[in-house]
Amino acid sequence: MTQPQDESVIRPTQGFAHYWRDLWQYRELFYFLAWRDIGVRYKQTVIGIAWSVIRPVLTMIVFTFVFGRLAGLPSGGAPYPIMVFAALLPWQLFANSLTESSNSLVNNAQMVSKVYFPRLSIPTSAVAMAFVDFLISFVVLLVLMTGYQFWPTWRMLTLPPVHPAGARR
Repeated sequence: MTQPQDESVIRPTQGFAHYWRDLWQYRELFYFLAWRDIGVRYKQTVIGIAWSVIRPVLTMIVFTFVFGRLAGLPSGGAPYPIMVFAALLPWQLFANSLTESSNSLVNNAQMVSKVYFPRLSIPTSAVAMAFVDFLISFVVLLVLMTGYQFWPTWRMLTLPPVHPAGARR
């Protein structure tokens, strides 16, 4: 049986805040990576920015038909397409952020292993691209709300930060 060799263990020295400080220090790299991801995303497709609109709108149409018409689920007084679209926006932001950030690490594996820079900048730039999609889709939500003449009340706007989970009326 052989004796174990000396091992080198690399540990962070300054904690979690150090990652955010590095990201701020290398913000030009973050801007470049985010701009590159956004440019590639919209220049490689034939329809460009319209893809950020078509995908959630088609999903909203399908969900409205399936859950609103076929299943007959209630919407609580709100127009069903607006309710579905408002729920789709944060979900698609989360799903796209998770997918794109994990794909960005795989696609940039050579860069991660060769050069020093804050590794957090790669997935964060991918999240920035997903956030641009979210903003474009949010404009579509505003157009839908204008078309249906439906605006959220102050209770709806304060729902996430004020109302505790599971609270009853």
